[in-house]
Amino acid sequence: MIRKFMHKPINKIWQGKWAVPVLVVLLIVFNWLASVFHFRIDLTEDKKFTISEPARKILQDIHSPIKVSVLLKGEYPSGFRNLSQSAQYLLAEFREIAGKNFNYEVISPDDKIPGTTTTYADSVTSLGYYPINLTSQVKEGNQQQLVFPMAVIHYNNTMAPVYLYKGKTPFINFQELSGAESLLEYHFAEGIRMLTDTSRYVVGYATGNGEPLPSDYRVFDLFQNLLNPNYETYTLNLLTQPVIPNVFDVLMLVKPSFPFSDVVKLKLDQYVMNGGKLLIFMDRLHAEMDSLQVKNQVVAFDRELGIHDLLFRYGVRINPDLIMDLQCDFLPFDVSGNGQYEFLPWNYFPKFESDNRHPVNRDLGYVSGRFANSMDITESDDIRKTVLLSTSDRTRTLASPAIISGSENVYLPDDEKYRKKNLPVAVLLEGKFSSFFKNRLSSGFADTLQQMGAKFNAACIKENKLIVVSDGDIVFNSLANGSEPIPMGHNQYTLGTRLDFPYANRDFVKNCLDYLMDGSGIINLKNKDFAIRLLDATRKKNERLYWQVLNLLMPVLLIILFGFILQWRRRVSFRK
Repeated sequence: MIRKFMHKPINKIWQGKWAVPVLVVLLIVFNWLASVFHFRIDLTEDKKFTISEPARKILQDIHSPIKVSVLLKGEYPSGFRNLSQSAQYLLAEFREIAGKNFNYEVISPDDKIPGTTTTYADSVTSLGYYPINLTSQVKEGNQQQLVFPMAVIHYNNTMAPVYLYKGKTPFINFQELSGAESLLEYHFAEGIRMLTDTSRYVVGYATGNGEPLPSDYRVFDLFQNLLNPNYETYTLNLLTQPVIPNVFDVLMLVKPSFPFSDVVKLKLDQYVMNGGKLLIFMDRLHAEMDSLQVKNQVVAFDRELGIHDLLFRYGVRINPDLIMDLQCDFLPFDVSGNGQYEFLPWNYFPKFESDNRHPVNRDLGYVSGRFANSMDITESDDIRKTVLLSTSDRTRTLASPAIISGSENVYLPDDEKYRKKNLPVAVLLEGKFSSFFKNRLSSGFADTLQQMGAKFNAACIKENKLIVVSDGDIVFNSLANGSEPIPMGHNQYTLGTRLDFPYANRDFVKNCLDYLMDGSGIINLKNKDFAIRLLDATRKKNERLYWQVLNLLMPVLLIILFGFILQWRRRVSFRK
């Protein structure tokens, strides 16, 4: 009886004149609730559509309109179309979190920036962001195509380009593209943070020991396109500065050429003991292209910097040798002697690799080096060592003094000599370091510290980290046409040729800085990984027609079958 009583009013509503108005009201209420309350479940195994907490916090702090333009609209290979689609999915999730202040679009690099006659391609190129000269396979053979796998973030009348993909070679690599998809959240979140976060990290740039000054053309790209736009940067002279202040989040040492005194080493040591972080790019041997171009032969000798005992105490040793690698960049050589130049591999310009397992080198392309030295990692249980860059498995070293000749690469190298492999050239050190001056602090040094108003620390006051790179040229840029600075990682000799390719030097330097000073945890987004689910190439080729027919006909057959079943049930119901 109760059941009948409850069903009669409901049946009357649905069968009466109120059926349509009630249905319309329910649909309106349901859609309103769906627009106000959002609830999504990420059922993917690798949590592809789950936004991390650091990224959420950045998006929730957006209080002014921000717009992201993805430059991947056009006829591109399938891998880049998938990258564009993944970027749109992610940005849609970003908009759900950030709200009405966040918008995005997919545009062509040839589109003009609103209100100007400048294309996006010209704009990002002027900022030092170059396209990839992509090589893809088509029916007619190989196809060359310029691709801008990047996005432009607009905020408060400013814009910042963000790379979404930077492969190791001009050829499409689906594994690298999959890695790029997993890093989209990091790239977008970091780009938005750099534009919207008013608090900026402080970077110190050390001088006094022969480091190039900020006005030097070799560090133009470092200062103008990396340090100054992204961080508060200050220069300090280690010779005249009484003590290194703790206001610096990171102190950079870039290619010193003069010896370090014990007083300067004490300043650096106590800076580290007080929690200061070091990022060091250092050559042990003196070997420069300028000397080689003048004499066509140069002797590489030890600079005798006097700082290697300090680094050895922290956990690494830069060896007095030169790396030669068969995996290397190119230089033009006059092979025939009649002025006809050919591009040949130059083994002193190695292309460094990474294992892609750490936030610093995750999804990192080749890093271009010049006259680099190998490194040894010392034994220590207290300090964790992580190799960030290394040579290939076809490497050799030349002990100092080493003779470098411009004519030696005219002949094919003897591969049998290149038996060494994976020599470290960049190492991350983490832990509680012990002072180099522990148990050896003289009364004179103690008086020096007292005069500085500083206290001597025999060990780190907290967990610390520093990065040592045995190649000072990684952060340098060259000049195009003898006067125009080009981004670090570009070879001025191959610029504009088929061998021209942007190496990941700037990305590596920025990753090092971000990892050393990151407090928000945003760099840990690089640990996000997507599983690669590629089709079986053999089955795809052999069963292509079968799967095409199945995917085209099966939906149609199911609809027809469903229609027959529905008609049959109606006939059976009417017969009763």
